Amino acid sequence: MNTEKREGYNGGYAYLIDWVLRFGDLLIINKFFFLVFFIFRENDIIDHHLFYKEKVISFLLINLCYFFTSSFIRFHISSNVIHLDKIIQRSSSFIVLYVLLLTAGFSVFQVMKIPPIIPWIIGFLVLGTLFIGWHVLFRVLLKRYRKKGYNFRKVVIIGSGVGAIKIYESLLSSEYGYKVLGFFDDNIERGNVLPNYLGKVEDVKEYAKKEKVDDIFCTLSGSSEDIVYDLIHFSDKSMIRFHLVPEFHKYIKRRFSLHFIESTPVLNLRYEPLQKFVNRFIKRSFDLAFSGLVLITIFPIVYIIFGLLIKRESPGPVFFKQKRTGIKGQEFYCYKFRSMRLNPDANKKQATEHDPRVTKIGAFMRKTSIDELPQFINVFRNEMSIVGPRPHMLQHTELYSSIVDKFMVRHLVKPGITGWAQVTGWRGETKTVEEMEERVRKDVWYLENWTFFLDLKIIFLTVYNAIKGEERAY
Repeated sequence: MNTEKREGYNGGYAYLIDWVLRFGDLLIINKFFFLVFFIFRENDIIDHHLFYKEKVISFLLINLCYFFTSSFIRFHISSNVIHLDKIIQRSSSFIVLYVLLLTAGFSVFQVMKIPPIIPWIIGFLVLGTLFIGWHVLFRVLLKRYRKKGYNFRKVVIIGSGVGAIKIYESLLSSEYGYKVLGFFDDNIERGNVLPNYLGKVEDVKEYAKKEKVDDIFCTLSGSSEDIVYDLIHFSDKSMIRFHLVPEFHKYIKRRFSLHFIESTPVLNLRYEPLQKFVNRFIKRSFDLAFSGLVLITIFPIVYIIFGLLIKRESPGPVFFKQKRTGIKGQEFYCYKFRSMRLNPDANKKQATEHDPRVTKIGAFMRKTSIDELPQFINVFRNEMSIVGPRPHMLQHTELYSSIVDKFMVRHLVKPGITGWAQVTGWRGETKTVEEMEERVRKDVWYLENWTFFLDLKIIFLTVYNAIKGEERAY
């Protein structure tokens, strides 16, 4: 890479990235409120007789609330490693807090009369969409910019083992703005196989100062603790970020979390966002609100229409209830609209393609997922969640728990009406153990990567697939 590009980060203008982001934020916000004031000035929402003083107060509130909110919620969009779901999550939290502060400020300083709630909410939804869209676009453009060799961080790797090669490959293939300068290791023979061997570990200090290295990734073993301690001390003095890559990557190849009991570090081998009370509270609150709304509005109408059709086509109850495995192995009755004729295999055998037990109206309900609607009752009763791993029949739980690795891990969270496996192509009958293994892998990934916005994404894809119709829904 040429010298001109290398100066992209260390040349002194990298800090401007955050200022560009903030300038864009303020431009969007001020443009939005300029249009709002212009559109509603004759509608008695914004007082069109505002004096110069009130206009200045409005302008100050619009911008001061932005800077006040930004002191609480930071975006980290220019960070080398941050994913889009985190950007969306933080940007959404920011705009909610900003709107609350601004509405309170406008009311206190009497800039506006009490506005109609619906137009007010719609207006801020528009602002939120523009704000989040700008942040996502900015991140995408920044990654492309870095991919071309600009605004990168200079990195050296210490060590030559599997960990060193793994971190090298990860940094090399990423678009997060890292440039790996090379490796340092005391085993000179390894220099023949390393991509760019720069010398022994003792040479790293001089090289780091000369090349103005930004980050050091150390993969040395625990037996080299004196060397590691010395490198940490050097990095602190030289304002270089030091990253220690531990050896347990050999037997842990998934996301994990680290916490402390007093001063003792404890490694949790599985990262579970829903272990945090705040996340569980958010998920349960959404489940209650959403399921309550469905049960009050949509469900009674669907129950009357499809209840009559189900009764007309075949004798038996409108609902079909079946014992299934819930959170931590607890059993519960899962409700569905009955889509089959009464048969002795209902609690033993999965529905298959062209299953003769399925009625005509049942086939339609399965294709459109209407048969799952009564499970909102399970959600309201706290037996299920709207999004989560699909619950299995007790016989299947007993069978697959003995032959599929990590099958019971999926029961660490409440089962869902829909789930990540279902919207990514693994809905319906599982004909082989391999298919069940793939479904379990998807469920465990959901458990380890949960965010509220992931739930919203899954709900959207579920509705989209229901409208489109799914091939595996039978």
